[in-house]
Amino acid sequence: MTTLEIMRRAREASRAVAAASGDVKNCALLAMADSLEVSTPAILRANENDVKKAKGTVSDVMLDRLTLTAARITAMANGIRDVVMLPDPVGRVLDEHVREDGLSIRKISVPLGVVAIIYESRPNVTSDAAALAIKSGNAAILRSGKEAHESAAAITKALQTGLRAAGLPEDAVLLVEDTSRESANELMRGVGYIDLLIPRGGRGLIRACVENATVPCIETGTGICHIYVDGAADFDKALSIVENAKTSRPSVCNAAEVCLIDEKIVDTFLPLLEERLTAHEPPVELRMDERCLALSKRGVPASETDFDTEFLDYKMAVAAVSGVRAATEHIARHSTGHSEAIVTEDGEAAAYFTAAVDSAAVYVNASTRFTDGGEFGLGCEMGISTQKLHARGPMGLRELTTYKYVVVGNGHIR
Repeated sequence: MTTLEIMRRAREASRAVAAASGDVKNCALLAMADSLEVSTPAILRANENDVKKAKGTVSDVMLDRLTLTAARITAMANGIRDVVMLPDPVGRVLDEHVREDGLSIRKISVPLGVVAIIYESRPNVTSDAAALAIKSGNAAILRSGKEAHESAAAITKALQTGLRAAGLPEDAVLLVEDTSRESANELMRGVGYIDLLIPRGGRGLIRACVENATVPCIETGTGICHIYVDGAADFDKALSIVENAKTSRPSVCNAAEVCLIDEKIVDTFLPLLEERLTAHEPPVELRMDERCLALSKRGVPASETDFDTEFLDYKMAVAAVSGVRAATEHIARHSTGHSEAIVTEDGEAAAYFTAAVDSAAVYVNASTRFTDGGEFGLGCEMGISTQKLHARGPMGLRELTTYKYVVVGNGHIR
């Protein structure tokens, strides 16, 4: 199918999904989850081909994002089942009032229609996006990167089997067959077919969509996430938080890329942090400003761009700052508005930080790795929005709805 045909078929299917009851949508989701697990051998074969072709062309951490296992497929299926347990976001009465003349005005949540998502080498996004779209009454158009295309095709086929079993059109979840740049451009220009476009990937993809799309587009952010270790920090907490935020999964957007340290404690805290992170396997390369480098045994000088880089790897930029205000000023200059954290036992410092930092998620004494739809109780996510209109932070079911006014009268005229 051409991309235009896919958009047309998705638009047609979206009407059936929008009209489906909550029970029908949940039955479809359960059938999709079951079909995923039944299709595990076929999905793993397709993924093996993708991984084989990608080896040597992407980093090891990106290869890990691409690789599926039986356990990861089971986790994908369970993620869909988690969505089933969430309240239906469609049909909620957001506001209502009755005028003095008896005219009733209600504001009601409704599906967006057709949601398109362009993503790169993460096959699990295929099932997450499809599940959220169906639960929220939308059709989904999925456009995977070429590195994950065979995996995404096998996953989509399994999901469509589940849709058919539940009586919903399989065109409610469609995968773009063309992996060239032109198919992405067609989605960006799909006025009349696409109600929302969500790019989920690197800075280049996101920027291309935001700058070139003529359909509504959500800016999902690259994650230059900061952790500020305040002068009143508990060192054990700080070491644990920074290590988790950097090393638990460095290839994801909520991994920390920058550590800022209050200059009042840098002499004592930095050696402990350096020992902790360089002892990790693999070790973290610490790129330091002059103050930190003078105290370091293993750090390397930070370049001009290191504090503006999403490494997505075992690398971290480190700098000393003169207190919480200087930390928030540094973050304002370099952050992408994703997630930032402060580690402190000082309530005033924490309050200042949370008020002054303008990011989608701001943490006190916790790792930035929690910025995730599942961790926030949303089931899974379509992406993490770093813009402020319509959606901000992890995008779950409610962020895939809009609203309309339903006005009921009794022969009223104006």
